[in-house]
Amino acid sequence: MLRWALIFFIVAIVAAVFGFGGIAGAAADIAKILFFVFLVVFVISLITGIAKRPRA
Repeated sequence: MLRWALIFFIVAIVAAVFGFGGIAGAAADIAKILFFVFLVVFVISLITGIAKRPRA
């Protein structure tokens, strides 16, 4: 998922360089959404990983 966020971020940068403002804005928004979804999934997996770890 982080890979897709980076791909959309690069698409946004390239579109902005060539002057496609609408496409650049949309790609940047998608990249932001994917990045925050990645962060949420990452934090949830950390919490469940800690909870499932056997106690010593």
